Amino acid sequence: MPSSQTVDSYDTVRDEHRIEIKVKGSRFIATVAPATTKEAASQFIESMRKEFYDATHNCFAWRFGPLGVEKRAADDGEPSGSAGKPILTALEKHDVLDAVVVVTRYFGGTKLGVGGLQRAYGDAAEQCLAEVERRVVHLTRAVRIDCNYEDISLLKRMMDGTVVSCEEEYDTAAHFIAQLPQSQAQDFADQVLAATHARAEVSVDD
Repeated sequence: MPSSQTVDSYDTVRDEHRIEIKVKGSRFIATVAPATTKEAASQFIESMRKEFYDATHNCFAWRFGPLGVEKRAADDGEPSGSAGKPILTALEKHDVLDAVVVVTRYFGGTKLGVGGLQRAYGDAAEQCLAEVERRVVHLTRAVRIDCNYEDISLLKRMMDGTVVSCEEEYDTAAHFIAQLPQSQAQDFADQVLAATHARAEVSVDD
């Protein structure tokens, strides 16, 4: 995904969630949690290692940011590419960002091979991500509007169903700070200027 692409929203997880599956005697415990920084992800991973201190492996993956360009996967001693990568693939498949997934394994006595490990780690992560409650993160830009009282009804009609949120203040004039999806902010500002015949003062925050 190109870094120049403008994104107005993305999905993340609302809270921590956990599931467990068993494959040929081995237990795979997948836990997902919200995390927006490497520090937060590292703290969560460390908490999982402490909770499952006696586990054979604690493998993980995370993705940050609206474009998912910051990401990492780790196998924690499993064969290279057999654990972290399928967990990261599950995050990408479910299009979840600002999240970290740790899949803990307790070895059950039967070796699964690289292919079997990939399926087990991937299945655990996917099931966890399929069940977790999500929330939408809206990426907005503020459009500041100062206008006469005669234009308030017009502006409110324009904002209805368009803005994500709006703050209002009234004194000798009306003042609005409208939060719009970032890809639409400048067009909306231009439309306000045109609709009010430039009576309104309009600016778009960076």
